Amino acid sequence: MSALPTVPVHAIRPQPDDAGWLVQDLWGGAAVGVIGGSPKTCKSWLGLDFAVSVASGTPCLGRFQVTSPGPALVYLAEDALPRVRERVAHLCRHRGLSLSALNLHVITAPSVRLDRHDDRLALDQTVSDLQPRLLVLDPLVRLHHLDENSASEISGLLGFLREINRRHNLALALVHHMAKRSRKDPGQALRGSSDLHAWTDSACYLVRRSDGRLRLTVEHRAAPAPDPLLLSLAHSNGEPLHLQIQGDDPGPLPLAEAVRHALRQAPEPLSRTALRRLLRVNNARLGHALLSLEQRGLACRTPSGWILPPHPSHTQPSLPP
Repeated sequence: MSALPTVPVHAIRPQPDDAGWLVQDLWGGAAVGVIGGSPKTCKSWLGLDFAVSVASGTPCLGRFQVTSPGPALVYLAEDALPRVRERVAHLCRHRGLSLSALNLHVITAPSVRLDRHDDRLALDQTVSDLQPRLLVLDPLVRLHHLDENSASEISGLLGFLREINRRHNLALALVHHMAKRSRKDPGQALRGSSDLHAWTDSACYLVRRSDGRLRLTVEHRAAPAPDPLLLSLAHSNGEPLHLQIQGDDPGPLPLAEAVRHALRQAPEPLSRTALRRLLRVNNARLGHALLSLEQRGLACRTPSGWILPPHPSHTQPSLPP
């Protein structure tokens, strides 16, 4: 029996600086993970938003940049093909994209069972042929006949998906349901074996709040997560259906106000690095706060750093608490 291959650690090729993200702050460049939520929380819409963003190079949810666009491949087991086309067409109209030019491919097989050897081979061949940057499989429950509560059975399926991920260097998003019982850590609320949570590199969890809006919480294995966001599905005034950001979910620290206070006290412009150190906040959260302030005209970016505007308008909209 031959030995396993090894390599000295210094000989491993370093990851390029721009390879860390597929979708900035939301999904790693070659991450496997879960889009989780209870029924009717727009999980499929979020998966398609990711796919359209990657396929077109346009920002996910209108905010999060795609760092390395390319082909995307989706399988929606619970939606008829005309329904999939209709949803993607809505997203394209909202973004001003041509549906016919979109580099997004849809698996048309009536069923895909990843506990079957033949279906695993077929998926692997499809991925090999198309070389997608992102594969979205929706939902997990329709992809197997296994016992979701059995770690031994589910780990084999997840191991196969990890093999696909590594062999073809793609990101993989698995849509899955969360249990009815709420948990403080949404990853622990995923239905079935805890191996699902342990398997994820990136994850997006959707929870519907009492006011009808969706709370999106992001989790990464090896990177800080952005603050939770509030989303809703736009569907009025003839607008194409799409998920839209309603605002950052209010947290215990009013970061935008803290940034303004720091800029007010500083005798000179502050760089993003200086602000991050001063406020002891991760880079993703700070970036979202700065973008929010800039869009409201409450902070200005200059070659030397960030400053308050010379004459802030008294009519500017108020910041969220």
